[in-house]
Amino acid sequence: MDIHALFQAALGLLPPWQVVDIEFEEAKDSPERGRLTIRLDFARGSRFACPQCGASCPVHDTSEKSWRHMDFFQHEAYLHARVPRTGCPEHGVIQVPVPWAREGSGFTLYFEAYVILMASEMPMKALARVVGEHDTRLWRLVMAHVQRARARVDMSQVHELVVDETSRAKRHQYVTLFAEPGREQARVLFVADGASHRTFHEFIADLEGHAGKPEAIRDVCMDMSEAFQKGAAETLPFAAITFDRFHVMKLVNEAVDEVRRRERGQHPELRNTRYDWLVNPRRLSHEQAARIERLSRLHLKTAKAYQMRLVLQDLWTYDSIAWAGKYLRRWCTWALRASPPSILEPDLLEPMRRVAKTLRASARGVLNYFRRRMTSAVLEGINGLVQAARSRARGYRNPLTFKTMIYLIAGRLTFDLPTLTHSK
Repeated sequence: MDIHALFQAALGLLPPWQVVDIEFEEAKDSPERGRLTIRLDFARGSRFACPQCGASCPVHDTSEKSWRHMDFFQHEAYLHARVPRTGCPEHGVIQVPVPWAREGSGFTLYFEAYVILMASEMPMKALARVVGEHDTRLWRLVMAHVQRARARVDMSQVHELVVDETSRAKRHQYVTLFAEPGREQARVLFVADGASHRTFHEFIADLEGHAGKPEAIRDVCMDMSEAFQKGAAETLPFAAITFDRFHVMKLVNEAVDEVRRRERGQHPELRNTRYDWLVNPRRLSHEQAARIERLSRLHLKTAKAYQMRLVLQDLWTYDSIAWAGKYLRRWCTWALRASPPSILEPDLLEPMRRVAKTLRASARGVLNYFRRRMTSAVLEGINGLVQAARSRARGYRNPLTFKTMIYLIAGRLTFDLPTLTHSK
């Protein structure tokens, strides 16, 4: 097999395309990294299918084009070819798509597949340095493929939804993730800017654009933010809303810490004990457990709030929604009546009473957990991957690139590209 036939087989070229020439040029400034140019052409008299109707047509004219290919050893490789235009009697003169590259792209499909594969594993600027291209060109490449892949996403069978926000940048800049839990692996369906109730309307528009139906969604798991509750009520009237148990306990933990901060002025020994009261008792170190026990003997309001938190945590052990409802009502009554405020002393337990009022008003959403056991744990895992990517990239100034990366990492998209694999 001669060198031309070898490269033709490696590139997977089919007639009438063939390798006609191979050139290698050493770079003057960097001899160890040169340029390999593989010239492709077709035989005189070849006919090509019309891109519109598929009829076999003669070549009208050609134009010279070049595409960046995957590196040959350490050297940059390029494909160069005369791209024909067919003269179709019905549709006129149309350029023929080449089998090795996407229309309008300056890269081959194999190069694009490599970029897509590596973009989910490393920052774009680092990848741009590795392949010797500008990161703006690579972002355009990735965005184009993510957009095409998302256009093929089918949401017709989406019946469950998990919603949560994640940080995009400092100063409370967020995006909202809408995900389908899935039996094996969750997938992000839509990413919206901000965390307002309008994000639900944007999601519904995208859902309907992918063959989904809002009335088919029967369960939604989310946090207790007023914006999310308003958005869900306006767009998903038939869905049962479940307030995520981890966000419920986060609300209680924040109240416990607020009680501690209110009380530490009177009891300096409470300083630097924040995490002692928030950690699960089974995970306390010996020193932390001893400190909790010592402070509890002082009959502090913080200790009282801590005890309330531990008692509420047992709510999630119930199997019956009826028994869980009774338990939650009793807890709310206890928290509301515990140490009622007086004129002579500050109301230190007010944060716990505030939480009790919130849980009492939102009891239906809290207790829906015992119907389907839905949580946002799947999104917490995705958030970890997203924030790790954000950290590696040292942030994303452009919201569009951040959303593109989320779809790439967690959208479970199918790309129309050659399959490349690598071992981690």
